[in-house]
Amino acid sequence: MTEMVFGTTPARAADPILPRWWRTLDKWALACVFGLFATGILLGLAASVPLAERNNLPRFFYVQRQAVFGGLALVVMLVISMLSPRQIRRIGVLGFLASFLLILALPFVGTDFGKGATRWLSLGFVSVQPSEFLKPGFVALCAWFMAASQQVGGPSGRLYSFCVAAVVVVLLALQPDFGQAALVLFSWLVMYFVAGAPMMLLLGVAGLALMGGVFAYGSSEHFARRIDGFLSSEIDPRTQIGYATNAIQEGGFFGVGVGEGSVKWSLPDAHTDFIIAVAAEEYGFVLVLVIIALYCTIVTRSLLRLMRERDAFARLAGTGLACAFGVQALINMGVAVRLLPAKGMTLPFVSYGGSSVIASGIAMGMLLALTRTRPQGELAAILRRGR
Repeated sequence: MTEMVFGTTPARAADPILPRWWRTLDKWALACVFGLFATGILLGLAASVPLAERNNLPRFFYVQRQAVFGGLALVVMLVISMLSPRQIRRIGVLGFLASFLLILALPFVGTDFGKGATRWLSLGFVSVQPSEFLKPGFVALCAWFMAASQQVGGPSGRLYSFCVAAVVVVLLALQPDFGQAALVLFSWLVMYFVAGAPMMLLLGVAGLALMGGVFAYGSSEHFARRIDGFLSSEIDPRTQIGYATNAIQEGGFFGVGVGEGSVKWSLPDAHTDFIIAVAAEEYGFVLVLVIIALYCTIVTRSLLRLMRERDAFARLAGTGLACAFGVQALINMGVAVRLLPAKGMTLPFVSYGGSSVIASGIAMGMLLALTRTRPQGELAAILRRGR
């Protein structure tokens, strides 16, 4: 009876888990993720060696840690990608609650590592940045609220999601972490737009965000310094932006050669926030184009698959995760070429980092799970049958 109403199903419930998972998975997106991780290891071999020598550590100390963290992230991603949308919603909500409590604790037990922003919890052998883990959970929670509001007699889910977004953005801005706050707000706006929000409401929220930026400029020296540096017509060659811009120019189309770059010896964040500058200098614009193509493939394929999804939660959460993933990469590369103010945001799966790469693995695992083809999961087929 089910097949008579909804049509044939692409997967059979009696199939073993692994074959069914592999058959329904977006293999191109998965391959692109592995490509980004391999690129990150390749660039880490060049970018992190100078930092290791300055800290009197083994030459490949940071590369080895990146391989460990990245391997763990990929395992977590694969495991999560096997879950159902309902399970994704549950772990997302629980993850949000845990991360939110850790962010509340940051003013009391957090540290800034001398960077002027209390974003980390130091555990001695490793540090954790709760805001990285908050993002996928936030998307899942807000998508759940918005999906519930579309049901007949459902709760005011959109209002609930707005309240959650407002609280999270304020908490992140107080750290201060304006980059993550902007990314969280953007993902909420995208989901709200897909859920059918009026354009005037979205413009109103954007206006409030702009007013918040003006207020932050006047009250935060950290924020004002970055904006002034971005707006300045002159680039100080001794700043990170100056070094990165010069490295990208020197790289040209094919780069100066493997291991021949100099920016990694000048930039303290060459292995994290400015890893794309190392790629551009040593491997040229060709590798940068490859990296951009990998990100574009993941985002585009995910959105195309989500367009056929009839489950509201999967559609909204997947859209938020895909857009946040792509915009984070865009922000990182935009900062390096001075199209955007400095944000302190990593390049997903490419930059060095424990919290960032594991959180990216969680988010990508959720996205792969939500974009899998499932029985009765396509909206287009139902619309065609209703004509």
